[in-house]
Amino acid sequence: MHAEIDIMNAVPRRQHVLIVEDDPTVSEVVARYLEREGFEVETVSDGRAAVDRAKARPPDAMVLDLMLPGLDGLEVFRQLRSFAPTPVIMLTARANEDDRVLGLELGADDYVSKPFSPRELTARVKSVLRRAESPVAVSNASKAVTAGDLAVDMGAREARAGDQPISLTVREFDLLVFLMLHPHQVFRREELLEHVWGYTFGDTSTVTVHVRRLREKVERDPSTPRHIQTVWGVGYRFEP
Repeated sequence: MHAEIDIMNAVPRRQHVLIVEDDPTVSEVVARYLEREGFEVETVSDGRAAVDRAKARPPDAMVLDLMLPGLDGLEVFRQLRSFAPTPVIMLTARANEDDRVLGLELGADDYVSKPFSPRELTARVKSVLRRAESPVAVSNASKAVTAGDLAVDMGAREARAGDQPISLTVREFDLLVFLMLHPHQVFRREELLEHVWGYTFGDTSTVTVHVRRLREKVERDPSTPRHIQTVWGVGYRFEP
């Protein structure tokens, strides 16, 4: 009886977010907002400590500043991806966009530019966690979709080009599935951001970078794509 009562009264596990930020003011404000939303939050202030902590206890999500002492954010991200698929939101204050784009190309889930709204960052964290737990919903009875030699098994979350498996990040896979399920339909970047990333605000260059990465993986000639086509001035459409 007591065991049953304990189970019924068990408190759900709080999702764990690791903040990697060397500015204590920024770190404290972000942590306060996330804790207010029910997250369990840890903070570290340098890159090596971030990698060590993530190895000891992989977080459900990481908020990662690019400019860090010890290891910079990009190197932290590379090492993290070698042992955990943790969703990552990158923070950048750099005027140069190269590092932000590189972070997205490495597979980061999102980025936020400083100065930023802590409320917006909290919404981004919720979004990447929601997407990680519940990828693009599939209502089709069939779990497979094909286009030419491109085949996607949505149940197994696998993609193949002919006999060759295609290695895709979670977000790349979700983007490909969404486009393939809506052939010939043109989507603006803002619409893809909403449908695939789960939020209605943000920099649409996130979508642009992911489309480019996806083309490099699924198109025979990414410079003249057959499937993922650009509709100039509008967005993208998928042609089977």
